[in-house]
Amino acid sequence: MRERFADSDSFSRIRPKGGSRRGRRSDRFDDFEPEYVPFEAAGFPEALDDPASPSPAADGPAEGDRWSTWDRSTPTEKGPEPRPAWVVTELAAVDTELGIVKTGKEADVFLLERGVPGTGRRTLMAAKRYRDAQHRMFHRDSGYLEGRRHKESRVSRAMAKRTAFGKEAIAGQWAAAEFAALCRLWSAGVAVPYPVQITGTEILMEFVGDAGGTAAPRLAQLRTEEADIEELWEQLGRSLSLLALGGYAHGDLSAYNILVHHGRLVIIDVPQIVDLVANPRARSFLERDVRNVGAWFASRGLPEARVDQLVESLAADARLG
Repeated sequence: MRERFADSDSFSRIRPKGGSRRGRRSDRFDDFEPEYVPFEAAGFPEALDDPASPSPAADGPAEGDRWSTWDRSTPTEKGPEPRPAWVVTELAAVDTELGIVKTGKEADVFLLERGVPGTGRRTLMAAKRYRDAQHRMFHRDSGYLEGRRHKESRVSRAMAKRTAFGKEAIAGQWAAAEFAALCRLWSAGVAVPYPVQITGTEILMEFVGDAGGTAAPRLAQLRTEEADIEELWEQLGRSLSLLALGGYAHGDLSAYNILVHHGRLVIIDVPQIVDLVANPRARSFLERDVRNVGAWFASRGLPEARVDQLVESLAADARLG
């Protein structure tokens, strides 16, 4: 559990956050609006009425833990319906941080367990937390922000001029942009982690890994003998086609932001998703995505012509000339 990859940007085995802790428990998509879960449906009143159930008022979470943040998210800040059965929505649940999964330039990913004390109801999630304005390094802003506009013109002007206020506004967009993209893509059938909820600059999403907390390896970390090259390429093509048909490209795709878990390919890190209609550099982003990840496949025997074919196929899906 203490093993880490040398690259600080990589997914790894979980590094425990600290010492032992009491109580630790081992068309387009613009119209999306998740359905709100009624208060009663979350099971909270029953928990209060049942004397055998834990009482939030009487005994708080262990030090370092927190109550579930589920009720702090608005209906549009929760993932799309139907929700997977593993999503814990009970308001009596407790969130326990288990360690760090990945560090990055703009955000860090932590392993979080959400569980209802005294029951077997619990799940692991990835908590992606964007850093505050003083510590972010949004080095990719300029190209990705083309075609995006803020509803307030003064904010758009500040962003364009990169004033201090504008930089703050840009930084504040990324978490919301990623959550919205995950919701759209999940609903469209793209292979992305299920987005559970967003609160502020923290996104809780499906943890892609095993029950013991070991994260799935990135595509770049797979040995050739471990990978079914043809099957993974087909999976990638299906997801990228769904993206293109919806008018989007990943914008920063490579073998380093694709996970492979028991043969299932999952695309991650989508805050910079590119609108292929509004962005004047749309085709270059789409083509770069395919060629970046295609280089990994080509180095393992995939014919280069297949990469070229996918570029043309996606351009046609997106109706790009």
